[in-house]
Amino acid sequence: MRLYIIGDIHGRSDLLDRIVDEINRDINEFGWQESLTITLGDYVDRGPDSRGVLDRLSRNPFPTDYIALKGNHEAIFEEFVNQPSVASHWRDLGGLETLHSYGVPMDNLMLGKGFEEAARALSAVIPEAHRTFLGSLKTHISIDNCFLCHAGVRPNVPLDRQNANDLLWIRDEFLNSRQSFGKMIIHGHTPNEWPEVRPNRVNLDTGAFATGRLTCLVIDRDCNRERFLFTS
Repeated sequence: MRLYIIGDIHGRSDLLDRIVDEINRDINEFGWQESLTITLGDYVDRGPDSRGVLDRLSRNPFPTDYIALKGNHEAIFEEFVNQPSVASHWRDLGGLETLHSYGVPMDNLMLGKGFEEAARALSAVIPEAHRTFLGSLKTHISIDNCFLCHAGVRPNVPLDRQNANDLLWIRDEFLNSRQSFGKMIIHGHTPNEWPEVRPNRVNLDTGAFATGRLTCLVIDRDCNRERFLFTS
């Protein structure tokens, strides 16, 4: 199986369209075989078109089968609808850009008020296809010698016993660890200018919302790293 694994998109529907084109070109160049595309989460926030990203992903824009993983930004997006008080944190993570993409007024939110009103307004305009897509997101997937998740894993905890919160949010404990996790961990969550390749992990978050560089790792079975596709 060939895997196409895409890092954090963060509201950049334009870059998503371009990486779909890159995958199509890759398939045309290297031939068709059983292939799977996996996105590592963080589809919303920060960039200008979170709604457009979810529109596309909910319809599977890729020329392959597709599995979508959940990021911490999807978690807080869903939480906001049911617990509006998280807006005080979410707006610092790019939530205002997401609300704007759905046409939700933000004036009061920018003043630190009107959280419940904004949550009701957002809930009223989220398409059912978006809700279905968000509800289908997995926290991780294991394929051959690869373990894929959004943020990373907690050291010294078996992969089949990882906590969902760690899979979505962990940072320093994982990033600073040099231990073998038993499988190659492929993740996003922590932006770098270029993909970060370590003996025990590969980080595909290249800060697309700011850099214009959305990254896709192409690998064949058994996690033999092949090449990267970029939007810039």
